[in-house]
Amino acid sequence: MTDQATEKTIGFQRVLLKVSGEALMGEGSYGIDPVMVDTIATDIAEVARTGVEICLVIGGGNIFRGVAAAARGMDRAQGDYAGMLATVINALMVQNALERHGVPTRVMSAIQMSSVAEPYIRRRAVRHMEKGRVVIFAGGTGNPFFTTDTAAALRAAEMDCNALLKGTQVDGVYSADPRKVKDATRFEQLTYLDVLAKDLHVMDAAAISLARENRLPIVVFNIHAPGAFPKVMRGEGLYTRIVETA
Repeated sequence: MTDQATEKTIGFQRVLLKVSGEALMGEGSYGIDPVMVDTIATDIAEVARTGVEICLVIGGGNIFRGVAAAARGMDRAQGDYAGMLATVINALMVQNALERHGVPTRVMSAIQMSSVAEPYIRRRAVRHMEKGRVVIFAGGTGNPFFTTDTAAALRAAEMDCNALLKGTQVDGVYSADPRKVKDATRFEQLTYLDVLAKDLHVMDAAAISLARENRLPIVVFNIHAPGAFPKVMRGEGLYTRIVETA
C-alpha cells in the first residue's frame, strides 16, 4: 500500500465489508434500488482507489430469507439454499455498479455456478485482492443454517483481513432499535462478550464468536449515509467498534 493510501486510512490494509440485502432496497420494502446500489458502489470505489484491499459479503434478505420461509412451513435447508441464490443476484448487481465506476471486480460463489461466478478458492481470492480487484463473496458459506454474517466473519478470517466492517441502516450499535425506541443507548465501543451478554443482535452469535477467536475487529456504521464507508476508513464519522477489550 502506498504512503498516500496509509495517510488516508486508519491502518486497515485489507477489509471485508458486509452489506445486508436490506441495504440495497433503499427506501423500498423489497428488491433492489439501483440508486442505493450506485451510492454504495461509489463509496467502495473511493476506498479502493486509496489502495485498500476490499472484499464483500452481501446478504439476500431483500429478495428471500430462509428463516422467514421456514417459519411459514418451508424446509429450512431448502429455504437457506434459495437465500444463497439471492445473494448471487445481489453480488452481480453490485459488481456491475462497481465496474461502471472503473473498479475491477470478481464474484466468487460458495455454490458452483461457473457461468456467472468463479468458484470460491481462498488462494485465488487473495491473489485477486493483491492485484487490486474487489472480491464479492456470494452464496454464503455454501451450507444451510449459517447466516451471511457468519459467512462474513469466516471469509474475513480466511482472507486475513484487518477488520470486518458491517454496513447497517443505523450509525452504530444501540441497546435497542433506535428506529423503534427513541431513548435507545448508542455504544461507541464494545467487546465481543458485551455483544453476546447484552444480546445486542449486531451479528449472530456464531459470527461474533468467530471474530473473537480470530481477534477480528468489527466496525458497525450506517451504509445508507453517502460517504460513510470512506469516512469510517479515515476514522471519521459515527460508528461502533467491537474489539477484544474495551
